Amino acid sequence: MNAATLTRPIGQSGISASAVGLGTWAIGGWMWGGTDEAQSIAAIQASIDEGVSLIDTAPAYGMGVSEEIVGKAIRGRRDKVVLATKCGLVWHTQAGGYFFSQNDLPVHRYLGHASIVHEVEQSLTRLGTDYIDLYITHWQDPTTPIAETMATLEALKKQGKIRAIGASNVSPEELRAYIGAGPLDAIQEEFSMVKPDIGETLVPISQAHGVSTLSYSSLALGLLSGKIGPDRQFSGDDQRRDNPRFSQANRSKVAALMADIAPIAEAHQASLAQIVIAWTLQQPGITFALCGARDPAQAKENAAAGRLRLSGEDIGIIRAAGARHLVGLDA
Repeated sequence: MNAATLTRPIGQSGISASAVGLGTWAIGGWMWGGTDEAQSIAAIQASIDEGVSLIDTAPAYGMGVSEEIVGKAIRGRRDKVVLATKCGLVWHTQAGGYFFSQNDLPVHRYLGHASIVHEVEQSLTRLGTDYIDLYITHWQDPTTPIAETMATLEALKKQGKIRAIGASNVSPEELRAYIGAGPLDAIQEEFSMVKPDIGETLVPISQAHGVSTLSYSSLALGLLSGKIGPDRQFSGDDQRRDNPRFSQANRSKVAALMADIAPIAEAHQASLAQIVIAWTLQQPGITFALCGARDPAQAKENAAAGRLRLSGEDIGIIRAAGARHLVGLDA
């Protein structure tokens, strides 16, 4: 039996995927100090070999680089993968609103009909497939009505180009608008021990309407991996270099949290990161936990967390440790 055989449904789509998913932002290289294509392909293939079926990517991860690498990695294995990618961060048009620049190109948030139709074709080509299992609006575009965006996504679904619809980085009002406009299957939002707020804002709405929740940054960009101590240095374009959450003071707080969790990890013969992933998957309403991996060893470690089951006592100890050490940690 593979380590990550725990599977869960994606909303009402009829699609099931591994509860532990592979997030491939870092594989795109941008904001992560570059990428090693061969290692990345090996990490993706190791994840699949370990039973991880959910692979999440996006055009904006390296301006197509992540999707291209995922496409190479899943060639010949497409039937073993539940493939999620995104739309709405664009550089082929300056419609919508400016968001950031990447590779000296302006990237805009835009979810208009023609743009999505263009984006899905680009993603299908890069991924080397003729369908996407879960297509997610990456960031929201206030210039396009959500009803228009959903109409486009539903049309793509009828054409067989996508199988399920998701939205990411939404407000409660936007989530309600999506649910009111059509069959939304999933949301993808940041959620971790250091950022649990969607548990009170978005998750109750999702649960009430049968919408799955995919957590991203489940290990808080590695902060909760147990491998980033107070003295770690970040260089180049690594986004953690100037991120206040990665201040030495915060890393010291997280180190104290990890020290309290260590006995639980030892009892389960698991790593600290595996305990954090398992905790994430046992939080109310969190359906999937997306975790990054840059090499096969990390991929196997993440996948194995899918078979861990923490006791109520374990959860209580972790909750108390978080209350002791994470108060005041910068968001």
